[in-house]
Amino acid sequence: MDGLSVFDHLSGQLERLCEVVGTDPGVPLGLLTELLDSIGPRPLSEPPAWPSDIADDHTPVEFSIAYSEGEPPALRILGEVLGSPPGVLTNLAAAHGFLGRHAYRSGLSTSRLDRVQDLFATEHPQGNFALWFSLVFRHGRPPEFKVYFNPEAKGIEHAPDLVAEAFRRLGLGRSYQAMLDRGIRPGELGRGDRLTFFALDLHDEPQARVKLYLTHHGADVQDVVRAAGVVDGVDPTEAAEFCATAAGGTGPFDGRPLVGSYTLTGGVDKPVGYSLYVPIRSYVSDDEDARSRVVTLLDRYGFDSAHFGRAVAAVTRRSLRAGVGLIAHVALRLGPPRPGVTVYLSAETYGVIPPRARQLPTGFVPQQRSAARTPARNL
Repeated sequence: MDGLSVFDHLSGQLERLCEVVGTDPGVPLGLLTELLDSIGPRPLSEPPAWPSDIADDHTPVEFSIAYSEGEPPALRILGEVLGSPPGVLTNLAAAHGFLGRHAYRSGLSTSRLDRVQDLFATEHPQGNFALWFSLVFRHGRPPEFKVYFNPEAKGIEHAPDLVAEAFRRLGLGRSYQAMLDRGIRPGELGRGDRLTFFALDLHDEPQARVKLYLTHHGADVQDVVRAAGVVDGVDPTEAAEFCATAAGGTGPFDGRPLVGSYTLTGGVDKPVGYSLYVPIRSYVSDDEDARSRVVTLLDRYGFDSAHFGRAVAAVTRRSLRAGVGLIAHVALRLGPPRPGVTVYLSAETYGVIPPRARQLPTGFVPQQRSAARTPARNL
């Protein structure tokens, strides 16, 4: 690793991932260069420039592979643009600069963004981030952009009203209370259950999404069932079974919290989809254990687990038993627009978390299914 820069490390991983998913690396590498900006040339031997929450080792980039029914796997990058010097306000200014350049260059639609972004603006933002980006590379399509706002930017106590006003401005106010009533455990709003992200797709297609993410500390699978039950056409027990397999039990999950999200599309004032994100790295001994559980889930849903193996090999050459956290999250997407499974891969730019002692899982683990199962749809 001597002499390598942050960009050298991440671009090598990205180029190999592009080969795995069959995407030309030119545009993704160019966007990665812009995301990294001034930290790209930093030597790997230097500590992180900013304690980014995107990854456990503070790398401001995370990769993921989205497996969807009826289409090739998609490559995604979650990124935080860092200012110079890095800080919440300077990072926000750098993020707006990145967004402004691509609003024209990439033909982004900012109409919904323009209606809500002032709500999240403050001279004294709280939390460790203000604005993140997701970049999605689908086979034969231009890159898609999504922005993530921090609902707690003005304080945890203001997040519910802030998000309520954002939904109201987008004409989606009626659904918000239903999501809170079912997605939040009684008495836990702002404590065990937090409003983590408010996200928007920056395109005008009918499938453009508004998403609300909820973080559930100390939750169990029954809390997942309750939250998923808000969405018509979604089978909540499917989310519970996915969670139990990924996390190795039924909870309560006292490590990193479960995250759920509601998807709204097409201006319809009710959620059409629910996603569950399991921080699998907190509930396995090492990445070999995590890989085994992800393979079980991909096989269950009829996706190519060998493809996932190639994606893992593109990101690391180390033994999977030598650390934990490379496979960071695994998510189940239920309902439109694209039901499926997403696996999140850490870049491990600054180091590898040592493995834990191996132990038997506790709680209920669903029996293996003899036939592939496809995610529930809400048509």
